[in-house]
Amino acid sequence: MRVRFAPSPTGFLHIGGLRTALYNYLLAKRHNGKFILRIEDTDQARFVPEAEADILRSLAWAGLDFDEGPGKEAGHGPYYQSQRSEVYREYVQQLLDKGHAYYAFDSSADLEHMRERLKTAENPQPKYDAVTRLHMRNSFSMSKEAVDAALQSGEPHVIRMALPAQTVVRFKDQIRGEVEIGTDQLDDQVLMKSDGLPTYHLANVVDDHLMGITHVVRGEEWLPSTPKHVLLYRFLGWEAPEFAHLPLILSPSGGKLSKRKAEEAGIPVSVKEYIEAGYEPDALINFLALLGWSPGTDQEIFPLSVLSSIFSLDRVGQSGVQFSMDKLRWFNAHYLRMRSPAELAERLRPYAADKNLTPSALEAIARMMQERIHFASEAIEQSSFLFAPPLRYEDKPLKKAWKAHTPELLTAFSDALERETDFTSEHLNDFLHQFAESRQVGLGAVMLPVRLALTGAGGGPSLFEIMAFLGKAETINRISMAFTQMPNQLSTGLVSGI
Repeated sequence: MRVRFAPSPTGFLHIGGLRTALYNYLLAKRHNGKFILRIEDTDQARFVPEAEADILRSLAWAGLDFDEGPGKEAGHGPYYQSQRSEVYREYVQQLLDKGHAYYAFDSSADLEHMRERLKTAENPQPKYDAVTRLHMRNSFSMSKEAVDAALQSGEPHVIRMALPAQTVVRFKDQIRGEVEIGTDQLDDQVLMKSDGLPTYHLANVVDDHLMGITHVVRGEEWLPSTPKHVLLYRFLGWEAPEFAHLPLILSPSGGKLSKRKAEEAGIPVSVKEYIEAGYEPDALINFLALLGWSPGTDQEIFPLSVLSSIFSLDRVGQSGVQFSMDKLRWFNAHYLRMRSPAELAERLRPYAADKNLTPSALEAIARMMQERIHFASEAIEQSSFLFAPPLRYEDKPLKKAWKAHTPELLTAFSDALERETDFTSEHLNDFLHQFAESRQVGLGAVMLPVRLALTGAGGGPSLFEIMAFLGKAETINRISMAFTQMPNQLSTGLVSGI
């Protein structure tokens, strides 16, 4: 099995493109085949210089290593369509010689005039086809001498595919089953542009054949073009590959996830944006795999290595699937929790560059925050209390925590802490339980005011891990500050309901 991902470097790799690459990759791995990357760079007008680097970087980030492609020559290159012009000219000449293609000399004005002249309510967008071609300037309507003269004089022209009239093209799609499309619904596709470069349709077919592609897996938007490709295979005397057209990715509001709808829904369009936002590659890959494919069970967590062993086209659905940022965030949180504290600490490092934290301190934050975050960056953002004492305390927890006996209780707790030599979280847990029991009060009577003193909040990660991170001196200092700040905040009426 040989499959390919063939993006155009006309912009940054978008999320739908990554899903297409993923499905091709999984199919190849499942069947011990080859995953090929081909850069379809014939659209020079829309070429973006940095796009190819972005495609390569995005695939590498996602773990989708290709077996053949740029930098990995394997006898089927070059893998840039812009470097294969001579190859395409050879095959377009075969099509011309067999009468399956023709020269067309129509100007943009000629084409516009034809569309305006033939437009009706029943046919609002007339096509350049087997009927209209006879009334245009091409090698069907012109004499051979006139065509030769036009070519010799360098008159601008394109080469079009000569579709047979009133023919039904049938092919089997691995996802949609038997598909039938009549040529009366299609136009005489341009195969070679006036600049001498091929269109996607010619280059795609020629390259897939010469590179030995066995399965073409691509987005649903290419389904209407597939009959043209099927005919090109026939015209050139080649066996067509298997086709599989993936379902659309839909916006949360319904309809195709266009750039506009994505922006309205706050959904990043390019893979680059997901990388910059701090998404885990495993999470995005797992999410995209289920955006069209079903494992047949309720299981949702599938690392790439597992997906590579179970993926199959027969479980890819035909219907579009809605994109959910909430679900993607859920996957991201799950994969962060699967990391070891040391691995997560490495994820945190870029976000804590200004904190001068030791590796052990970063790992302590990772352990503390791991169950509470959706993104690595949040671990530092949500643990600001570790780096500076609170300036004020949450209203409702403060009102609940500060009782008549609280000052005396905190004084005794602080004094007891001074005598402790073991300031590990495990020992502090036992210590606080023993202290509450000795004072004959509930745990909350001690834990809540201490937590507020240390963090300013009524909830958060383990209090004992916070104390261990801050150390004895800072913990006692913050409790001491609370004797002044908490009553002052209450007495000035800053607390809701006071």
